[in-house]
Amino acid sequence: MSINIFQDVSYPEFVQVIEQAGQPSFRAGQVFDWVYRKGARDFQAMTNLPEGLRSQLERMYRIGLLKAHRDLASTDGTRKFLFGLEDGEQVEAALIPGGKRLTLCLSSQVGCKFGCTFCASGMKGFQRHLRCAEMVEQLRAVNRHLGQKRLTHIVFMGIGEPLDNYDQVLKAVRLINAPQAFHIAARRITISTCGLIPQIRRLKQEGLQIELSVSLHGYDDESRRALMPVSRRYALSDLIAACQDYSRTTKRQITFEYILIKDLTCSRHAAASLARLLKGLLCKINLIPYNKVTESPYDPPARRETLAFRDALVKKGILATIRQPRGQDIGAACGQLRYKGNQR
Repeated sequence: MSINIFQDVSYPEFVQVIEQAGQPSFRAGQVFDWVYRKGARDFQAMTNLPEGLRSQLERMYRIGLLKAHRDLASTDGTRKFLFGLEDGEQVEAALIPGGKRLTLCLSSQVGCKFGCTFCASGMKGFQRHLRCAEMVEQLRAVNRHLGQKRLTHIVFMGIGEPLDNYDQVLKAVRLINAPQAFHIAARRITISTCGLIPQIRRLKQEGLQIELSVSLHGYDDESRRALMPVSRRYALSDLIAACQDYSRTTKRQITFEYILIKDLTCSRHAAASLARLLKGLLCKINLIPYNKVTESPYDPPARRETLAFRDALVKKGILATIRQPRGQDIGAACGQLRYKGNQR
């Protein structure tokens, strides 16, 4: 009998396993409570389960664990975690406090194949997708550091393109949302994408009230192609049409992420073009002053330029906010997450 990782199993799947083992279905809830709320690391710790069931589960599953290699704290309260995977690869996650919110930014891949020129995550290329268990385990591992505090929001905005790992990410989302597991409301879970149109169309049919965040970062095809190679595959007009369709179907507001780079994406012309592009769409736009990456030639705009860009959008009726940089001193800000080799 093969041994599977428990965190790859959904609650409905596990109920079937329990029933096939001749146990009452409520045992599934007890096991999930131990793993996802009490943080159990092995089945023998589950003292309200019969010994025979514990031994049977040990033969069927192991509770996969990540190795926390580094935990860096920023002066602004942000924390970056470097996790070692079982095959020796590594990923990063960022914990971002803000008022009553406590957000965890998860990685969905080891590296990234999409090569956005301003982002550090793909600078070493793409190694592989993360499985559901490896994403869920990032959350479990961070929970162990929080004590009595609890995460309120989850964003799939770390290393990798979440919709390129569609099935595993959606499985992780459903576990995070499940009442028997982490029970984080769907509206507090965000999936980010660089603009994979087929997957956006698929996502609208899932019946999940999750938030969709689309990395726009350009105001026309030319400016977007300069930053995001994926735009050579999908025209900006087609992406906007897919977003309009998603919003109409789900009745959800879409968030667009737009990076402000001095002399490239931050200008009066860019603001006017962006306002025309988004006119009439149920959306908001997060303006992100570029977070410096050593290997990149780009620079952030001056504060006055950032404010002028936002004000130009607002005057055109576009809901626009400026994202405050977090965790820059530890490389945890937007676009900075990456693993830098085999640190121990």
